[in-house]
Amino acid sequence: MSLQDDLAAVKRSLEDLVRTVGQLERSIAAEQGAQPLPPRGRPEGMVTIPDAPYNSALWTDTDDEGLGARDRHAP
Repeated sequence: MSLQDDLAAVKRSLEDLVRTVGQLERSIAAEQGAQPLPPRGRPEGMVTIPDAPYNSALWTDTDDEGLGARDRHAP
């Protein structure tokens, strides 16, 4: 197995464990007569990306893809 396969298998196992623990917690809460806990995990939904411009200092040493360096002409 490659490292990527191993990491994917570990991730699946961890997600299964989290799901099983959540089911167990809800089951115990139901037996004790308490209100069931809401399911946990990452919220599924949209991620908000801010409209603020990126810091231009991050892009000082980059090339424009397909156009070459900023101070030279494209072929």
